[in-house]
Amino acid sequence: MCGVARPLDAIGDWWSLLIVRDAFDGLRRFGEFQKSLGLAKNILSARLRNLLAHGIMETAPAADGSPYQEYVLTEKGRGLFPLLVALRQWGEDFFFEPDEAHVLLVDRKNGLPVRRLELRAQDGRVVGAEDTMVRLPRASHGNGNA
Repeated sequence: MCGVARPLDAIGDWWSLLIVRDAFDGLRRFGEFQKSLGLAKNILSARLRNLLAHGIMETAPAADGSPYQEYVLTEKGRGLFPLLVALRQWGEDFFFEPDEAHVLLVDRKNGLPVRRLELRAQDGRVVGAEDTMVRLPRASHGNGNA
């Protein structure tokens, strides 16, 4: 399986990415996710179970001491942040009119917009799809694989 298909299998679908987005925005409880997304309880439950099963989120006791559990991102889940930023920037480029208002991702420290993501080669050059290729792994010797 390729390096794109495996994570897509773990993420599941776009609802799951929206749950992760909301978790980055500070939502932690089932009801908060449901209110934000307008998602049916059974669908939200299934998506949260999948995110838990893949180690993207974990449950924790409620911070306020109530008997509820909260959903928090794991290190693996927090690793999705660059993906969400890339989707956000792509969306801003292709799904909004030039003068159309939309949310802006800013640095908490200084309030300035976050710079665009760039893919860079080992020597620091900015690279695009035309500058890259996928290299297949070399076959292992001595284990019976051809």
